[in-house]
Amino acid sequence: MKCSTVTHLIKRVGQVVTTLHTTTPCFLSTRSVPRLNKMQIPDNPNTPEQLTALNNHFALSSFVKPVKSDEDSLLYRRLNIAPDKNTYPHLARWFCHMSLQSSSDVSADSGSGTGTGSAAPVSRGQPTWYRPTENTSNLKIYNSLTRRKDDFLPSDGRNVTWYNCGPTVYDASHMGHARSYITFDILRRIMTDYFGYNILYVMNITDIDDKIIYRARTKFLLDQYREQMPARDKSEVLSEIKLSVVNFKEKMSKMSPDDPKLKMMDKVMTALTPVLNSVEPDLNELLTLASMPMENFLDARLGADVTDHSIFAALTQHFEGEFHKDLKELNVLPADVLTRVTDYVPEIIDYVQKIIDNGYGYASNGSVYFDSAAWRRDRGYLAKLKPESVGDLDALAEGEGKFTDVNSKEKKNQVDFALWKSSKPGEPFWESPWGKGRPGWHIECSAMADSICDSKLDIHSGGEDLLFPHHDNEILQAEGYSNSKQWVNYFIHAGHLSIEGCKMSKSLKNFITIKDALKKNTGRQLRIHFLSHSWRGGLDYSESAMSEAVATEKYFNDFFLLVKYHKSTLGEGISSFTKLTPLELSLYKSLQECQKTVHNALADSFDTPTAMKALKSLLSDSYSYLSAQKEGPNVRLLVQVAVYVTKILSVFGVITKGDNIGFASASEGSVSTDEIALPFVKALSEFRDEVRGSARAIKAHDILTKCDNLRDNVLPELGVRLEDREPGEPAVFKIDDKETLLREKKQRQEELAKKEKEKAEKAAAREKAAKQKLEKGKLSPLEMFRTAQYSAWDQSGLPTKDAKGNDVTQSQTKKLKKLQAAQDKLHKAYLQHISDLEI
Repeated sequence: MKCSTVTHLIKRVGQVVTTLHTTTPCFLSTRSVPRLNKMQIPDNPNTPEQLTALNNHFALSSFVKPVKSDEDSLLYRRLNIAPDKNTYPHLARWFCHMSLQSSSDVSADSGSGTGTGSAAPVSRGQPTWYRPTENTSNLKIYNSLTRRKDDFLPSDGRNVTWYNCGPTVYDASHMGHARSYITFDILRRIMTDYFGYNILYVMNITDIDDKIIYRARTKFLLDQYREQMPARDKSEVLSEIKLSVVNFKEKMSKMSPDDPKLKMMDKVMTALTPVLNSVEPDLNELLTLASMPMENFLDARLGADVTDHSIFAALTQHFEGEFHKDLKELNVLPADVLTRVTDYVPEIIDYVQKIIDNGYGYASNGSVYFDSAAWRRDRGYLAKLKPESVGDLDALAEGEGKFTDVNSKEKKNQVDFALWKSSKPGEPFWESPWGKGRPGWHIECSAMADSICDSKLDIHSGGEDLLFPHHDNEILQAEGYSNSKQWVNYFIHAGHLSIEGCKMSKSLKNFITIKDALKKNTGRQLRIHFLSHSWRGGLDYSESAMSEAVATEKYFNDFFLLVKYHKSTLGEGISSFTKLTPLELSLYKSLQECQKTVHNALADSFDTPTAMKALKSLLSDSYSYLSAQKEGPNVRLLVQVAVYVTKILSVFGVITKGDNIGFASASEGSVSTDEIALPFVKALSEFRDEVRGSARAIKAHDILTKCDNLRDNVLPELGVRLEDREPGEPAVFKIDDKETLLREKKQRQEELAKKEKEKAEKAAAREKAAKQKLEKGKLSPLEMFRTAQYSAWDQSGLPTKDAKGNDVTQSQTKKLKKLQAAQDKLHKAYLQHISDLEI
């Protein structure tokens, strides 16, 4: 299957070629740049007239020397996006040259990371990052604001404020969501349970935006259409569906052949067309297949009439509820504070107003936009996280939403983005100083985070796809609101998730829901897979990758069960303590080395793959010790290893900890259920061993069968694994997960049924072959060649002349003798079979 990453790669190659085409002239001439005069630099150079004048100014210039002046820098900061190279080629060459110089300047200026440099930040490189305190820390975190690992230094001692971007709840949660929320749950647990930080973890729910509006509206209209369809004229319904398809195909014809969405739309048409062209199409089936064309059709006709806010709320409340259920199944801790956009609209309105008051926002036709030119004049940049993406209009348009035109004339500049959107007919709205409207997408996180965390965040997190424009625009808003130089100290982003090597895309329908993933694997197995890969790198979700996670889970579980078994045999008092042998000393050193490796890995920006490898290496050393230990193992040492591994896996969220509040009751005590059950299981196992031994002695097979049934069917239902060993040796018993045991039992039954089926198929094939041989053996070798192909035969039935009377050659006769001998064997076998039947 070709994946969308191929198209993306082709696009990127094209961008690189374009960049080379633009930048190459920068190095072809030795003429110097005409000096710019400050009086020549307009306040807003982004109008067509000003861009044309500047293009003419640079028409005879080239840029072989580092000639950047204060005037160049001023003009560069005031230009919002890269000039179009086809319309303004000379200005584009100058802009390219300035971008290259600015990037190198930023690398030099921000290298120390102290924020004490006097140079103003420049717009095409990452601005200076300000170290929160002058302290040092053993914990380092990869920081998207610097693209390096920085010492983690909270602003308030060991108290940490952390805001995480939550989902837009308009559809089922998918594995892309799981990638972010499991990842940050792991990091959060490490920081709290291992490093001991006190974290206030805030997450938002986006319950109003363009996607939600469109989905809620079209779902309502499509459901309404389906309900009314039986009462309507069938030909009229069919005509409307056909019209929607015509509109849909017209839309497809205007799309670029490279647009990845086109492939998805082609699939819709492939499935839809045969039913649409049938003589008597089933309208319900047709409407289901034509849901995408009909959604567009109905929304265009009736979308503006949908005014009931409960229609939008019903959709978001449903999918938010499903989202929380999914997180629980994944063992993701709930947020300390959950914020919904619709609950914070008054705070958002106040937030927008203050941005306007500070000079970084302006109202236009009922909407409010962030004034990028004003910000750039004061700060010199438009992005801290991905400055190279400033001017990416496709990304900006996606951030603005389906119903917002990035090229709207309401805006002063193309890169200005909506803080508040004027609501159109068919959209929910709230009253505001600028009229009826709703929050922009980017503003919600800035306003809600500041409402909880007082305009200062230690950590802000989200998926890598949110870097630009969402998180960069959040920063502009928040710092424009508070007039601060650094709103967030550490931005962390989870890497992309791919599916079987292909980029996951919700819009392209190339995704797997969390619920579907959980039908194949447990939340624990998914978490183990995530832990085995870098949290900020790419992660592939595939069948082979999950098989490795399942194997890793089994490796750990088998060790835990083995240690539990040995622990059940541990005596009490002084007899349980024994002198350490050289093998045990070696294992103890392995434990200490593992503890050191895990600590260093977690302190190195949460390097969980290295930590997981160290834990598995420790288990490997433990198995080696058990194999080499001729006498009974040192159970206390094995327990110590198991307790440490359990502790780290609990920190990672692989093993679920109890959530009891306060002191344990007398019935709960400090003893686990396993420890309570083990003595009873041990007694039962020992009794069964005695029964089996006696049954073997008297060859009581029915009793042995009942003992096997206890092992294979009864005990697994109780969560007990029993493994028989050589005769005379006691069985090994383990308390295990009931679902795991039942799943293994089912797999054994399926494998047995498969083997029985294969055995039966082979037997049937043998029987068929035998029947065919008998059928073939009916013919006597004396008669087998008496056909029209020959005209004369000898006494043994071998042909002597062919049909034309010619002698049969010696070589032909030799071949015929072989065939006759083979048939003679078959015929004798047939005669013997008949004789046996008569007897």
